[in-house]
Amino acid sequence: MTGLPFPLAAAPDETAQERGRKLFAGQAAFLKGVVAMSGMPPANRLEVCFAGRSNVGKSTLINALTGHKALARASNTPGRTQEINFFTLGNTHYLVDLPGYGFAKAPVAVVEKWQKLLRAYLSGRPTLRRAFVLIDARHGIKTVDQDILTLLDKAAVPFQVVLTKTDKVKAAAQDAVLEQVRGALQPHPAAYPELVLTSSETGDGIPTLRSIIAGLA
Repeated sequence: MTGLPFPLAAAPDETAQERGRKLFAGQAAFLKGVVAMSGMPPANRLEVCFAGRSNVGKSTLINALTGHKALARASNTPGRTQEINFFTLGNTHYLVDLPGYGFAKAPVAVVEKWQKLLRAYLSGRPTLRRAFVLIDARHGIKTVDQDILTLLDKAAVPFQVVLTKTDKVKAAAQDAVLEQVRGALQPHPAAYPELVLTSSETGDGIPTLRSIIAGLA
């Protein structure tokens, strides 16, 4: 695997896994939803953000990472929530949930406002260490995902692809998706060269992702 471009992230060793466990064992809480840069909380702690198209499983993944079933709530109408949601993790981290993209029901003006806020956020948060771009393991990277990848390139924000819902994909199909994802990431200079496979249902990959986030400190 390691000879491939964008290999799978290795499972953490005991020390890294324990560091990740301790970080996410801390208290996690919703802080605020932000609709303008003026409402951003102080950039006084390390933060990571989660991006992905609607229904990719962002809220479920954040809940799995923190061990809180209802910390992040999915909108009943995908694409309607246009806030950047900040969660505190202990006294040291922000977890930032970006609105799902690829929606068809939001008005054009709303989409433009959201894109402007997203650009400002990505280019204006000095404590943002990494963006995790969630990709459905059943579908791979779609055209709609390319916009956020290009935006992250332009903002010079390192991003790492996390494949979700891997429990719903057979091994042969997963290999084909991984090949497609690796090819799609080649032109993106901001792409971190490791992929993370996760399932919020089974817990696969959750310790790995926790340890990656803990290791950014």
